[in-house]
This record gives sequence, C-alpha cells and structure tokens, in this order.
Amino acid sequence: MLNIGCHLSASKGYEAMGKEALEIEANTFQFFTRNPRGGRAKKIDPADIEALLKIMRENKFPLIMAHAPYTLNACSANEKTREFAFDIMADDLKRMEYLPNNLYNFHPGSHVKQGVQVGIKYIVNMLNAILKPEQTTTVLLETMAGKGTEIGRNFEELKQILDGIALPDKMGVCLDTCHVYDAGYNIVNDLDGVLDEFNKIIGLDKLRAIHLNDSKNPFSSHKDRHEKIGKGSIGKEAVIRIINHPKLCRLPFFLETPNELPGYAKEIKMLREAYKF
Repeated sequence: MLNIGCHLSASKGYEAMGKEALEIEANTFQFFTRNPRGGRAKKIDPADIEALLKIMRENKFPLIMAHAPYTLNACSANEKTREFAFDIMADDLKRMEYLPNNLYNFHPGSHVKQGVQVGIKYIVNMLNAILKPEQTTTVLLETMAGKGTEIGRNFEELKQILDGIALPDKMGVCLDTCHVYDAGYNIVNDLDGVLDEFNKIIGLDKLRAIHLNDSKNPFSSHKDRHEKIGKGSIGKEAVIRIINHPKLCRLPFFLETPNELPGYAKEIKMLREAYKF
C-alpha cells in the first residue's frame, strides 16, 4: 500500500480533513497547525479530533503530519522572533498530543548572516528546551533548497542539529524532493548515491517522511519553487522511481504541489497506479 496524501486546510476542522483525504483516495495528509503566515491557532475541539482519529483507525491511516507555520524562525537574529518560534513550537507540540504518535515538521530557519554555526546553536537550544521524554510526536527537520541564509541546505547541517539533541529518539528528517534537487542532490540521475550519502551522514533510520514535489527550477538552482508532478525539472519518471525505491517505498509521501483537491486526486491516482509494492 502506497502511503500518500497531500496538504489539506485545517480551517474546516480535523474531521473535515479526514473526509477530504478519503475523497481523493489518500490515506494520510499534512496540515498547518495554525495560520501559516501568522501565529494564531484555533481552539482544540476534542470531539472533532476524536472524529478524525476514528476515520484514521477505520481506514488504516499510518499517521499524519503537522507543519509548523512559515513564520517560525528558531535561528533569527531577532530575539523576539526566536521567542515567538519557541512559544509556537511549544504550544504546537502540546496540541499534537491530542493526535498521539504522529509527525510535526518544521523548516530549520534562516540565520540572517549570523553564520551557520550560530544558527544551529539557536535551533538546538530551542529544541532541547521544548522536547519532552513523554511526548509521542516525532519532530522532523525539513531539507531545504539553500536560498539565502537557510539552514538545512545540506545533510551535514541537519546532522549537526541532530547531534546536539538531548532526546534524539524524538527527532527525524523530512526529505523534500524539490528542495534537495534544488540544493544540488541529484535524485533524478543518482538517487542511490543521494540515499547512500544521506545514510552515511544522517542515517536512513532518521528519514521519516517525504514531501513529494516536482521543481519549477533547474538542478542546483537553490530557489525552492514547487511544481506539479511531471511538469517540472525532476519529472514523472524520477518521482515514480522515488516512490518505488526499496529504501523509501514504505515511508509516507506528502504532495505539496500547486494543486486544488481535484489535481491532488489525479496525482494520487497516477502514483498509486505506478506503485509496485
């Protein structure tokens, strides 16, 4: 079974997301914990959450993934921005315990000319202050395209963050296909080599999810613009090789392509038909 879904809007509630996932034949999905460009979050409705959990149990969803807002920058040069990131993530992880044993993904952030090592230190300090032994949520660092002063443009930077975490079993990585391709990892012509490098530096046991996207930009462009599957420089055949790779095929895949629900439904159908396992 291919575990695949897309990004859904939480504005209508948790149960509504579960129903939308079923409508497009997805068995997982990703959602923003709150306004992606702000900081406000809707009040938790336990009944709404239980309705989603019921859908997940009855339809054998393996898990779902929350995404932190884009405004979260744990390594900003601005202290108030770092405090905002701390408050948002701490609150998000408390809220995620209503949905136990799932994933929470975030962009490591931009060091804003402070230097990579300073930025990594800020990220590590934040995570070590927030992560709790009793939490059931796994927090994922997302691979980044490397635009500007982004941290996470290569596997080594993510490894440095992971090495500093006091509770390493609470952490993992989400590999974004558009981002790594734009960052200079050739998943089109050397997928095995990229995975071998990831395993050598980080360890494939830490790879917990994949953002499945094509790219509007050419290889190693460091720009980060997602495209529909088969319409970009990665291409349909390379994406199909990714979902069928023995080291990746059991992971959850989350489409972040520029689509509405009908477009996601078409991509999911196409990928399910191409899946060999």
